[in-house]
Amino acid sequence: MTTAPAAGGTAVYLYGVARGLDPAALRGAAGVAGAPVRGVVEGPLTALVSTVRLEEYGETALRANLEDLAWLEATARAHHAVVDRAAHVAPTAPVAIATIYRDDARVAEVLAAQSARFRDVLDGVAGRSEWGVKAYAAPAPGPAAPEEPATHVPEPGGGLAPSAEPLTGPTPAAEPGPGAGTAYLQARQRERRRREDAARRSAGHAREIHAALAGHAVASRHHPPQDPRLSGRPGTQLLNAAYLLEEEKVEAFRAEAAAAADRLPGVEVEVTGPWPPYSFIPESG
Repeated sequence: MTTAPAAGGTAVYLYGVARGLDPAALRGAAGVAGAPVRGVVEGPLTALVSTVRLEEYGETALRANLEDLAWLEATARAHHAVVDRAAHVAPTAPVAIATIYRDDARVAEVLAAQSARFRDVLDGVAGRSEWGVKAYAAPAPGPAAPEEPATHVPEPGGGLAPSAEPLTGPTPAAEPGPGAGTAYLQARQRERRRREDAARRSAGHAREIHAALAGHAVASRHHPPQDPRLSGRPGTQLLNAAYLLEEEKVEAFRAEAAAAADRLPGVEVEVTGPWPPYSFIPESG
């Protein structure tokens, strides 16, 4: 839902679309770059917008800014704050970050042209909220990596070049035989099997947790595992999913998540929410 704004100094940033929103809910709200938030109304729909400068939100500037993690985080937080504020008082469909239009008139045209689509989307999220679930397996202390034997174990077809001179003098002491190399390879195989078994257990735990939680949800979405540098968690992330819940299902859902953590040793389940339904808004065609 992004159109390039015309040449000029400003454009309109769209946060989301709400239905039946009381204009007073936006009073004093600040959006990206601290800009005041206002509503563009078309029938029962209200687009949440603010004015932004093209020097920061124009097409060329956005390409650079979206690669700047600090800028992206600040923009995402401001975007969420606006959507979250509206979602607390009216059904609200968030749009993708950095959705830019030429002006308010163009936003109103989009609302009118896509009113049926927005109606369907808002019907799907009304009275519902998104909850995030991340499950982690605590890092298990594994056996120390087997030490490689001191003797050289040649690869098949390889070997050390023979000495140019025959050995003379007393028979040298016997060096460790091939048994040392065999023990090393066997230890490596055991470690590989241990890791494979742990991966299978983790996948099984993830399926079990998801199956228990999905039964309480209207819909669910799996997300890719989060980068440990962002999560700050040392363990393996088993599950990163979002669930769309009816309000009356929230307590049972949270209890189910706690029960899953209790019955799975070494697994921690983290539940966050409620969020606006970011994961459950279909992309525009």
